Amino acid sequence: MTKRAPRQIIQPDQIKVGVLALQGSFLEHIDILHQIGVQTEEVRLPEQLEDLDGLIIPGGESTTIGKLAVDFKLLEPLKLFGKDKAIWGTCAGAILLSKDAHRSQPLLELMDITVDRNAYGRQIASFEIDLDIPALASISSESKPFHGVFIRAPLIASVDGDGKILSTLPDGRVVAAQQGHLLATAFHPELTDDDRVHRYFVQLASEETTK
Repeated sequence: MTKRAPRQIIQPDQIKVGVLALQGSFLEHIDILHQIGVQTEEVRLPEQLEDLDGLIIPGGESTTIGKLAVDFKLLEPLKLFGKDKAIWGTCAGAILLSKDAHRSQPLLELMDITVDRNAYGRQIASFEIDLDIPALASISSESKPFHGVFIRAPLIASVDGDGKILSTLPDGRVVAAQQGHLLATAFHPELTDDDRVHRYFVQLASEETTK
């Protein structure tokens, strides 16, 4: 049997992750990426996707981000990027990654998930809760829960195809999912001082780079 060559290990500073900077909490993501030593760039134009290993679509207002992506001729380039490269959507970004958000708006339709917008009510119904995310054990020996910040959060109503559930609320509602190199979280890791989900995403981006 032919032995498979060991996968090249890529250090964080060898990875470049863009953050879609049309609207929303993109600066908070950039700050955390800098803290963990990852090269990053604000993305507003299609040509800025060319030398990236991964992309984060931040929280914000999904309809606004989608319309601006159409205006800046980014929607189709983002779809093509997500076919081969890692994308992580937080809150509004998770909505944009979904195949269905139960309303008419621009979507990337890259992940086989259905999302309900503002599933927990208006902003006054925002909340915080500790989450169990077993997948984070692959990048950290810390076993503590991840503190989830939910602000007008969507609900990942279904995960189909080859998608997998990464975390749920105590009542079973899904708040994080993964489909290959695509990641969706209904909460905002960028609003905490815990960088484990960012490091997990950088790992996904590096795995795609070495394929």
